[in-house]
Amino acid sequence: MSLKKIIPLVLLLSSFSFYAQSSSSKSKKEQIQSMKVAFITSELNLSTKEAQRFWPVYNSFDDKQYEIRHDKMTLCKVQLTDAAISNLSDKEAAPLLDKMENYEDDLYALRKKYSKDLREILSPTKILLLRKAEDDFNRKLLHQYRDRAKKK
Repeated sequence: MSLKKIIPLVLLLSSFSFYAQSSSSKSKKEQIQSMKVAFITSELNLSTKEAQRFWPVYNSFDDKQYEIRHDKMTLCKVQLTDAAISNLSDKEAAPLLDKMENYEDDLYALRKKYSKDLREILSPTKILLLRKAEDDFNRKLLHQYRDRAKKK
C-alpha cells in the first residue's frame, strides 16, 4: 500500500478519537483547521484574487467531505463493532456494505467535482502544490500526534 493511501487511512482512524471527545473536539477541530489554512496559504502563495475564489470552494469541499466521512464513521462505530459484525447474517451485511460503498462513491464524486472547480481558479501547478501541501500538513499533524503520545 502506498504512502498516499496510508496517510488518509491513518488520519481517518485517528480521527475516531476526536469524535469520542466532548465539546473540546469542536475546538480541536477548529484549531487544526486554522493551522491547516495557515499552512496551505503559506505553501500556495495565492494572489488576493485566487484566495478570494479558492477558499470558499475549498471550505465547501472540506465541509462536505467531513460530513460524508462522519456519516461513514458513525455507521462503522455503531453498526460495525466486532460483536455486531459477528452477529450479522450475509443478508443483513449486504446493505451495510452497499452503504459503505456509496460513501466511497460520494467521496470520489465530490473529489472529481472539487478538482474540476479548482481548475477554474488555480493553475494545474498550484493544484499539485495544494495536494502536496495537504499531504505535508497531514504528515506534520501525525508526527505531532505521535510525539504527544510518546511523551505521555
